[in-house]
Amino acid sequence: MTGSDDGSADHRFRVVPAAYVLLRREGQVLLQLRAGTGFMDGYWAAGAAGHVEAGESVLEAAVREAREELGVTVGPADLEPLTVVHRGEPGGPALEQRVDFFFATTRWQGEPALQEADRAADLRWFPFVHLPDPVVPHELAVLRALHDGDVPRVITLGFGDPGDGA
Repeated sequence: MTGSDDGSADHRFRVVPAAYVLLRREGQVLLQLRAGTGFMDGYWAAGAAGHVEAGESVLEAAVREAREELGVTVGPADLEPLTVVHRGEPGGPALEQRVDFFFATTRWQGEPALQEADRAADLRWFPFVHLPDPVVPHELAVLRALHDGDVPRVITLGFGDPGDGA
């Protein structure tokens, strides 16, 4: 199998999967300032995040994104699953139907540094008690829950469900 879309699920609803990696240390989280992407530029976001590629697992995607965006090596066993965020725009474009897998880690090799200067303008550590403004909204929901110590296993956003933050 090549991992390409063979069209066999054309009649089904599809979502775009993504992996997010939150590097943590001593009450702080590493965030990057988005720039040049066309999506939420000027907002702070996870230090490493991106789409799951065809043929790769979400864990492989998280490891790859940490390497590509931060220049660090993270072992799959060092990724702590935090939550899954299912977000979307009912009736909206397919690209906005998402499932986001959030991981945290306190273990990595290398010194985190911006690797994609064309996609991020800054990279900084922030205390959970003093996050920058603005933060990408669905990521802010996860960061606040992480700070509060009560991260739901699944978060839904944009569906109009009671309490989903839509």
